[in-house]
Amino acid sequence: MLGLLAFAGYQVATWPDVASLAAERPETSAFIEAARERYGADAVAWQWVPYASISPSLKVAAVAAEDIDFFSHEGFATGELRQALRDAWRERRLPRGASTITQQLAKNLWLSPVRNPWRKAKEALLTRQLEKHLTKHRILELYLNLAELGPGIFGAEAASRHYFGKAAASLTPREAAELAASLPRPATWHPGVDSPWYRNYVEAILRRVEKAGRWLRKEI
Repeated sequence: MLGLLAFAGYQVATWPDVASLAAERPETSAFIEAARERYGADAVAWQWVPYASISPSLKVAAVAAEDIDFFSHEGFATGELRQALRDAWRERRLPRGASTITQQLAKNLWLSPVRNPWRKAKEALLTRQLEKHLTKHRILELYLNLAELGPGIFGAEAASRHYFGKAAASLTPREAAELAASLPRPATWHPGVDSPWYRNYVEAILRRVEKAGRWLRKEI
């Protein structure tokens, strides 16, 4: 009992201030700190930019690739896993994750990659809080600034400058798809790699954008 009370007390004391993210930007994230330990602090690239400085093409590509129902759900997409399996079969690739963008943001900000029941429960609670306190545009802004898009490369701006030598605001639709295709496995899938699986996924994202891009741009 004492151990359980101590665990609960620790969780309460260290629980993130989710609501503050509505106006404040994070100074780091759990995944950025893990990358600094893995690669060394100097090898990790991260540069924050505001929502307006990220190409609409990348916003559309990321939502089309990772969470097509992002603007209509409240943090969880019940049909996402079934759709992920159908997409994987049609596109001849491994299934993409069934986590929504909000769930991925919660994980990237505060949690470890290790999967266990408590981590999943904590992810769900944090996801609910993100959806409650933040707008969809703010969630997407945070996500695109914090997602790993290559080994030790975090956020749209750092990735765009590293791979294409330009600001994230200037990404073309294809460049945006190449970055969005890095999201499931940034260590091995990123612009310039010689992987047929990755290249096929880039083309699949471009097809999704062609199909859904018009109404997604209205939301973005």
